[in-house]
Amino acid sequence: MSSTKAALKAAKAALDAQNYTEVLEQCQKVLALDSGNYHANVFSGIAFEKQSKYEASVDSYRKAIKTKGNDPLAWQGLISLYEKLGGKEIGECQKATVQLAELYHEANDKAKCQTVIDKFVSHVRQHGTPAQQKLALEVLLPSSKFYDYLEGRILHPSITYSRLADIIEDEEKQRINRAIGERRTRLGAKISQVTTEVKREVFEASSLEKIYQHVIDWTPDDEIRRSYEEKLLQRCYDTLVILPADKKPEKLAKVEELYRGMVILKHPFLLAWDLALEWQDGASLSEWDLGILKEYIEFFPDNGLSLVLSGFLSSEISPFPQQIPPLNTDELNSPKEGATNGLSPEPPLAAEERLLLMTDGIEKSKLSILAHRLLAEYYLHLEEYEGAVDCCRIALNLLALESKKSGKSLQEYQSCFIVSNSDSILITLATSLVYYQSPKNHPEAKSLFEDLLRRKTTSTPVLIGLGLILKDQEHFPEAIEFLSQAVERNPTNANIRAELAWCRALQGNYKRSQEELTSCLPLVEVVDQNGRQLKAQILYRIGICIWHLDPSSTSRKDRKGAYSWFLKSLQANINFAPPYTSLGLYYADYANDKARARKCFQKAFELSHSELESAERLAISFADESDWDLVELVSTRVIDSGRAKPAPGSKRKGCSWPFAAMGVVELNRQDYAKSIVSFQTALRISPHDYHSWVGLGESYHNSGRYVAATKAFQQAEDVERHLTDDEASDRWFAKYMLSNVKRELGDYSNAITGYQEVMKLRPREFGLSIALIQTLVESAWHDIEIGCFGKAADSAIETIKVACNLAIERSDAFNLWKSLGDACSIFSFVQGHIEEYPSVHVSAMLQKNIDINIYDQLAEGDQIGKEILLSFSKNESTNGLANCLHAAILAHKRAVLVSASDPHAQAVAWYNLGWSEYRAHICLNPSIPKSSGSKYLKASIKCFKRAIESEAGNSEFWNALGIATAQLNPQIAQHSFIRSLYLNDKNARIWTNLGTLYLLQNDLQLANDAFARAQSTDPDYAPAWLGQGILALLYSDPKEAQIIFSHAHEIADSESLPAKRQYASSMFDNLSSTDSGGPASLVQPLFALRQLQSLRPNDMAHQHLFSLFSERVGSFTDAASSLASVCASAEADYEVTESSASLVQFAQSKADLSRVQLALHEYSASIESAELALQLTEDSDEPADVPSEDHLSRQAFRLSAHLSAGLAHFFSGSLSPAIDMFRAALEESCSAPDIVCLLAQVLWAKHEKALALDQLLAVAENAPEHIPSKILLGAAALLDSDADMLEAVAADLEALRGSETPSSDEMHKINALLAAIAARTSKAAELTAVNTCIMLRPYAPSGWRQLVPFTDDAYPAEMARAMAERSAPPIGALEVAELAGAFLETRVVGDVQRAIMAAPWLEQGWRALVGTVASS
Repeated sequence: MSSTKAALKAAKAALDAQNYTEVLEQCQKVLALDSGNYHANVFSGIAFEKQSKYEASVDSYRKAIKTKGNDPLAWQGLISLYEKLGGKEIGECQKATVQLAELYHEANDKAKCQTVIDKFVSHVRQHGTPAQQKLALEVLLPSSKFYDYLEGRILHPSITYSRLADIIEDEEKQRINRAIGERRTRLGAKISQVTTEVKREVFEASSLEKIYQHVIDWTPDDEIRRSYEEKLLQRCYDTLVILPADKKPEKLAKVEELYRGMVILKHPFLLAWDLALEWQDGASLSEWDLGILKEYIEFFPDNGLSLVLSGFLSSEISPFPQQIPPLNTDELNSPKEGATNGLSPEPPLAAEERLLLMTDGIEKSKLSILAHRLLAEYYLHLEEYEGAVDCCRIALNLLALESKKSGKSLQEYQSCFIVSNSDSILITLATSLVYYQSPKNHPEAKSLFEDLLRRKTTSTPVLIGLGLILKDQEHFPEAIEFLSQAVERNPTNANIRAELAWCRALQGNYKRSQEELTSCLPLVEVVDQNGRQLKAQILYRIGICIWHLDPSSTSRKDRKGAYSWFLKSLQANINFAPPYTSLGLYYADYANDKARARKCFQKAFELSHSELESAERLAISFADESDWDLVELVSTRVIDSGRAKPAPGSKRKGCSWPFAAMGVVELNRQDYAKSIVSFQTALRISPHDYHSWVGLGESYHNSGRYVAATKAFQQAEDVERHLTDDEASDRWFAKYMLSNVKRELGDYSNAITGYQEVMKLRPREFGLSIALIQTLVESAWHDIEIGCFGKAADSAIETIKVACNLAIERSDAFNLWKSLGDACSIFSFVQGHIEEYPSVHVSAMLQKNIDINIYDQLAEGDQIGKEILLSFSKNESTNGLANCLHAAILAHKRAVLVSASDPHAQAVAWYNLGWSEYRAHICLNPSIPKSSGSKYLKASIKCFKRAIESEAGNSEFWNALGIATAQLNPQIAQHSFIRSLYLNDKNARIWTNLGTLYLLQNDLQLANDAFARAQSTDPDYAPAWLGQGILALLYSDPKEAQIIFSHAHEIADSESLPAKRQYASSMFDNLSSTDSGGPASLVQPLFALRQLQSLRPNDMAHQHLFSLFSERVGSFTDAASSLASVCASAEADYEVTESSASLVQFAQSKADLSRVQLALHEYSASIESAELALQLTEDSDEPADVPSEDHLSRQAFRLSAHLSAGLAHFFSGSLSPAIDMFRAALEESCSAPDIVCLLAQVLWAKHEKALALDQLLAVAENAPEHIPSKILLGAAALLDSDADMLEAVAADLEALRGSETPSSDEMHKINALLAAIAARTSKAAELTAVNTCIMLRPYAPSGWRQLVPFTDDAYPAEMARAMAERSAPPIGALEVAELAGAFLETRVVGDVQRAIMAAPWLEQGWRALVGTVASS
């Protein structure tokens, strides 16, 4: 025990000496003896704390406390240690502080107890978190065990609660901001929704409302109490807004309790007063407490609602009496400076000032329901219906929003604060909608009134509103019923009684209506504008009743009748519009004073845009004066008034004329999109309005929507049938416009028919005649494009006839002569119909209404003037082509003369004349050398120059000049084309012309660039492709050229001569070189050449080419006819020119004709033609200028003539002359193997077999690859039964059968010959040969056909038919006869019919059909 005390003393001494190591050593000694020694553990704790060994120190203190817990020393050390640690162990520090304070409490030591608590609170405030500070402050709250013991020594609870409130406010603010920042980045999150959710979570878990209430309860300071009452109300309202619907009622009750208390105590907190006013339910403002309203204005004078309340309470519609301020005697005795009269109160606000005050207030209180409601009622009083509607809609939206926020709408319906408020606002809205843009908004107003009527069955405003709507919709019985109910409830209301009486008048009961209206006059109080308006309205309506009671002209002219009442109405209110309309009708229809009538209409319309009768009269008068701006103004205002369109369900007819008038205005301004909309709107109102349908169709037509225009005009025609004679004065116009649309769509036939029908109704309509003439010309050009050349000629003739009739009455029209010139030019394009040209009619027309000597003034360049014109009528010229071209030139000269006053038209006239001259140049002078142009070409150049002088910015003029000068002066032509491209570089035609110029100058690269640019600009422009094809020929690529020419022909018009020529020539060259393609590949070239014949019947070269194609397809009659024409033309040309070229052409044509006559079995004629061709070309001395190509051609057609003559002699039985011809052919062809084969066959027929075999063997030796000679040798050996030769030939034929060298026809002969050779041995050998044939070529129908006789099975015949179908064009090149033969093999009726359809000329097909039908 003594050692323990000694150690403790030593430890105490070491502790005082701050030798903490020694302290710990001594304490360890003590603890070794007594582990629970209190002082040793305390000393150890202090030593460990000084050495910063805090955990060990805490353990030592805890051991000491465990040993002796009621001793404050260990607790003090532990608290001191925790305070040294700062904010790390505040929770443990609080526990220790509470324990120590309890020890002092038990010891009744208040000073130490207070010191411990104050020290701890100060420590936590300095080092603790907000949550720890809250825990520390809880020690000071009244709920703490120490509050009663230390009351008066610690902080007052109000201060403590205030500090707690500040801490919680900051904590919640940070928590809300942090949570919103985290959640707003989530996918699909909305900031408003996130904010509401976060606040709801925080507010529901918060104790801040209770803290505010404690501050209010404990604080002795009234200002602080008021401040925290405001905070509490704001917090409760904010919580109410975000709470879910099921939790709102409890919070709502608390909010109502709080704001009512504040209002009772007159505490000027804006939210409380706003809720008190906004949440009060009332049908009118009279249900509000006037005192509260005034106090609100006094407390918050600058608030928006205060301004609105001030204005409304001072207005004439305020439910509260206007109070005059009490007289101030002091001010009376001593007036202030500036006062003029102490007895005068402050003057009331003027209406304008009041409205300005209220609108300023509404801008400051945009969320106030009451402010918008009051302003809406005031707007309604001022008849500012648009403002009233806007304010009501805003008020209803705010009401719904506030109801949702507060949860009041979830209570019982009777106590819901929105009931009266909502109904009152809805009544104001519906009443405003009755008048605002009437009757546009009537359906909505009616729906609102009907809904209100279910809740308020006796509401006078509702009954009146429904009655007015039904009256406007012309449902007069129902309107009278509702208005009668309203009158019963308010019998002294003159307005309601007047409306009821007016309904009776509109129903037709004018007598009773007049009596009732008269009885209303004493009830009208004329004290303000509304009274004057009502009186004027009643007087006007009495006048209308009188007007309709006696509709006679005498009665209506009586100035003491209705007229006097209209004047009385204006005396009551000079700004009342309807009387002006009635007076206007009086002056216009009965007094014949148009000037006064127009003034009345204008005045009526200025006062009210709903005066439709005045507006229509004004619009008609302005339209008659072509003042479209004023027409638009009137129509727009009527449309904006809303009176034009009837409301849905209304019996009132709509008014379509404002929309139709707007359509006409926009049509005149070429704003077709808007005019379409206007006419469509007019037609929705009046579906049978003829003029609106016409206007709609015209708008569609001008905007390029021709299909829609067609439908519109057709509908107009349907409506037209139901028009009366008075209404149908312009019924022709729809048909005329429909014809215009058909013309634009290219339906020229129907367009022409339509114009002709209209001509019967309007025979003297100049514009109609011009439209018909132009359509006929356009139809003719279109027919030329599609290849209907005869129809084009007919259209041109009809054009000339119509033009002749028009020229009798009016010959000064540019389009008339232009169309005549075009009609004459058409015959130069369809020269096959040139004999139909009506020269006499044209001549007569050109001489009408003019001195024909004038034509000589324009004949300086081309000598086409008076003499040429006179020659037409004398039939001196036999050249029809020249006649039509000269007539076209004269017609365009006439166009130049009549367009002298129009610079643009004259420029076009010179341009058209230039093309006519150029057309005459290329048609009448095709052989003029390019170095010297014809008179027509020079004249065309002058014309184009004159056109350019008049209009230098026209690219077409420059392009035409370039074409005309291309041969005479390439430099000028290039400049012209480039200038044209500068003006319009998107024209493929100009690029093609430039490329052609480069091609003529042999600059192939530039030509290719120009053609490529033309193709990129317009890929469907055929001449550009023709240029590329010619370049391909020049670059020695005929295959590419043929492909390009084919494409050009596909996309070209039927009038394109170069496309047809190049395509046909390239196809013939391709067929001649490859010997490929069946008849199907020749169809298009034949069509092209046939059209070329119609366009250029004198084109001998291509007529000759046509005969060659016809011969190729087996049309020998057409070929013979064409060749005969070529021969005649060549002979005629030779007689004139005696040129060797004409002679050669004649001889070649005769040689080809001989071949065709041979095919027609005209052997004598064939021999004659061949011998004539040979005689003309037998001289071997050819001219030196004949090129080598012509020499080869001469050899070819002489060889053809020899062969044709030889075959003709052979078939006519003259074998010797045939042999002579073939031998001559051998000499011509240098013993060609094919000719040797022909000679051998003739020799064999003459029974000179040995000579024939020698010829064939010679061919086999000299040309071992020649297959026909081997076939003939095999046939000869088979006929002579020469076994040795058969063996040799069979071996060669077997080798050929396994190769791809023979053609299909040769292979068929080889197979047949091998089968015949095998048949000599046995039937089995023949079958083997046939099977071998099928094995080698299973796709060939010939092998399967040979197999048919060997079996009764139908399979070989079916396979032959199937293979033939696969080999037929366009897949293969099987001949049609072979195809028909394959079908016949099956012996099926359907196949036999198909065979006849494919080759009806085959006799075996018809025989097979007879046998098949008989057997079935």
